[in-house]
Amino acid sequence: MDKRTLLAVVLSVVVITVGFMVQNALYPPQSAVETTETTQAQPLPEQADGHIAQTEANTTGGSAQSVSSTASTSGVVALSGDGLSADPVTYKNDLMEVTFDPAGARITSIKLLEHIDGDQPVEMIMREESDMAAFELHFGSHTNPPVRDLFRLVSSTDANTVTFRREFTVPGIQDEPFTVTRSYRFFPGEYMFEVAVEAQNSVNAFIPLNFNGVSYALTVGPQIGPSYAELDNRNEYRRFSYFFDRRPKNIRLRQEQTETVTEPFQWIALSGKYFAVVAIPGATDYEFTVSNVTSPGLRNGAQLSLDRPVISSAANKDVVRFYVGPKVARVLDRYNDADENALGARDLNLDQVQESRLLFGWLETILKFLLQLINRVIPNYGFAIIILTIIVKILLFPLTHKSYESTSKMQQLNPKMQELREKYKDNPQKLNAEMAAMYKKEGANPMGGCLPMLIQFPFFIAMFGLFNNHFDLRGASFIPGWITDLSAPESIWNFGGYTLPLLGWTDLRLLPIIFVASQILSSRLMQTPASGQSNSQMKMMQYGMPIMFFFILYNMPSGLLVYWIFSNVLTVGQQYYINRKRQARE
Repeated sequence: MDKRTLLAVVLSVVVITVGFMVQNALYPPQSAVETTETTQAQPLPEQADGHIAQTEANTTGGSAQSVSSTASTSGVVALSGDGLSADPVTYKNDLMEVTFDPAGARITSIKLLEHIDGDQPVEMIMREESDMAAFELHFGSHTNPPVRDLFRLVSSTDANTVTFRREFTVPGIQDEPFTVTRSYRFFPGEYMFEVAVEAQNSVNAFIPLNFNGVSYALTVGPQIGPSYAELDNRNEYRRFSYFFDRRPKNIRLRQEQTETVTEPFQWIALSGKYFAVVAIPGATDYEFTVSNVTSPGLRNGAQLSLDRPVISSAANKDVVRFYVGPKVARVLDRYNDADENALGARDLNLDQVQESRLLFGWLETILKFLLQLINRVIPNYGFAIIILTIIVKILLFPLTHKSYESTSKMQQLNPKMQELREKYKDNPQKLNAEMAAMYKKEGANPMGGCLPMLIQFPFFIAMFGLFNNHFDLRGASFIPGWITDLSAPESIWNFGGYTLPLLGWTDLRLLPIIFVASQILSSRLMQTPASGQSNSQMKMMQYGMPIMFFFILYNMPSGLLVYWIFSNVLTVGQQYYINRKRQARE
């Protein structure tokens, strides 16, 4: 390749690198429970659709038959009551297993039974070393401490509804206690459930919850799952978005920042790469706040809070729907048709919680469809990727073959090009004119050799998006014991907690090494020393470029590397055939 070709290739690398940077930028990427002496509550019987059970907590205090009144820091006092227990409550249906803590009637665990993280179901509530949980209740705004008074588990004839209740009062209005009922209604076969907060005053007067215009708040957090090594905005991330004016809008937070959403919206979401928690508020005019402030005991925080305005009645019930599940179109689309889901939800547009690509997103959609189609016939995504690579190569063959033929013809013209350079070395204008005349006469294109890389660029970007975000590739194994997850980098040796300085690598990966070997072989077949081209230029093209891509691709999804390695193998075969054909003509 001549200098212009070298410049074009270098610019292509710059474009690819900048493209990834732009894509990541655009799509970005406690108080302790009070325990007193109680007697254990009787477990509820298992029923048809769901299973609710209360298990004895592993605490020294156990349960208590009667608990005295306690005051929260917001000034609301929990009245004494019978039948209170600190024992956790578990609900289970076909899709999820949910664990409740009666202290505040909050949720401490939501396991998605059909999705695996390692060898366990995906845990959607990451508490780590903190004492926080999900669906915490606060009297007043979400900035007030959560309620940690014990709630009474209420028996129900509905096996899919878990209900807790507790009586409270506000000092100075001791003769007007009110009851707070928290209920969670699940639907077998659905990742969406309903969270209700009901308040009932004992007298015909407004419920005495008014803290600067806020009655209570719910907080979803402290972080959503599944587990992750780090939030690098590529392999995993946490992002906030909401659906407003028929389109999704991202909320961009700086580190340790909190922001209140002022626009009306249909839903608001906290999502990772593959899973999301989406709140659908309904008619109540909540004030929503998102935050990535990290609380003690967490590596990273991600919370979604709902502040409820003052209740202007003696009795009130608010219901908020939450979707806690995978970001899969076939699941999310069901909530656009009331006949397709058990809640009768319609036109929620939850499919918009999935990230869309401005850069070659249409091509990614087409490739995803082809990959899924192939996988139906061959149920191994690794082989499906290889077959998809062959299809792409066949579709691009007319263009790439013409380009490789052009490269071959340029190589044949090297002696004539050298003669012209020697003849007109003191007359650059005449040299350029004679070179252009020769190219026209011979039907050669000096930039033709760069065409294959430029053609593959859109496919590279689309394949990256596909292999890095397509849900079905999550955990998809190609070669057991080696390539066990096509959506993540593979590893043949872990450094045992040691991190390579500067590079930050913790594993030795084989696929990037194979890629470099295949790229160098492809470059050797496509290059012959051009007249005027120095050895340093040759080595840069032959070795420097593949090594540069080695570092760029080292932590990329293994599916992308499988695609590119096999693409290089096909390119080597194609170029070998062209070279043999040219030698036969000579």
